[in-house]
Amino acid sequence: MNKVNEKGIKALSVMGLIITTVIWGSAFVVMKNSVDVISPTYLLALRFTIAFAALTVVFWKRLKRVGKTDIICGLVLGFFLFISYFFQTYGLKYTTASKNAFITTLYVILVPFLHWLFNRKKPSKNNVGAAVIAVIGLGFISLEGDLRVNIGDFMTLICGIFFAFHIVFVDRYTESHDPIILTVMQMAVAAGLSWVVAPLLEGGLDLSVINYSMAVSLLYLGIFSTMICFLLQNMGQKHLSPNTSSIILSFESVFGLLFSVFLLGEPVTLKLLTGCALLFLSVILSEFKKQTPAA
Repeated sequence: MNKVNEKGIKALSVMGLIITTVIWGSAFVVMKNSVDVISPTYLLALRFTIAFAALTVVFWKRLKRVGKTDIICGLVLGFFLFISYFFQTYGLKYTTASKNAFITTLYVILVPFLHWLFNRKKPSKNNVGAAVIAVIGLGFISLEGDLRVNIGDFMTLICGIFFAFHIVFVDRYTESHDPIILTVMQMAVAAGLSWVVAPLLEGGLDLSVINYSMAVSLLYLGIFSTMICFLLQNMGQKHLSPNTSSIILSFESVFGLLFSVFLLGEPVTLKLLTGCALLFLSVILSEFKKQTPAA
């Protein structure tokens, strides 16, 4: 692959991850309203099931090529995905939305070191510096008011840790596996785990609460926020480092706040603008490579 094609593919991958963060940012309000109607684990079960069903319909021919290793990789990714979403959703019940968003995206500081540990790829000084700047930027964007630690914060931290594992192992598996098949497999696993855990924690599901408005919300979460976003993530990470991917994905908090500004009328502050600028700087630093003179 020549350098021009490689740069074009990387640009498309970055665009795909940015689209993912835009959708995730917009889905925050939908998720918040939905969890008030349907209990958290059942909401995850429905969301992942819709995504799995839609993926199966669209890519059923490709699924004929599923092998044993695809299933094993899907099991690992699906487990990490379910655990991260489970603890994020329950953590939100006991902490503020701003702290939940900030603690979740602390995965940007963990990814370079987990990538080193599992994939034997040592982070550069740029990667580590970019991760630190990203965390500071996220703090400017998300944190305000009470910074005391509670059980919700601890649960959200577990979410961030497992999401870091998810990003690192997506990078590892997409090197030799079809990212579309991996997406389908992990949706199936996450949905299955949700359906097993939900009755144990939350009893039965009251289907009467699913009216037209709720059905539209579930379809949005299942098709756009889950199916499309994880397809874009898995395909994008095939051509980007997990360090860069994690920083771009953390822009979810930026777009979440932008939607709050435009749709809910929240004010634009210097603190918010500073945080956004630091995040953009961290992405540039993460991908910056010093040019060496040709021999």
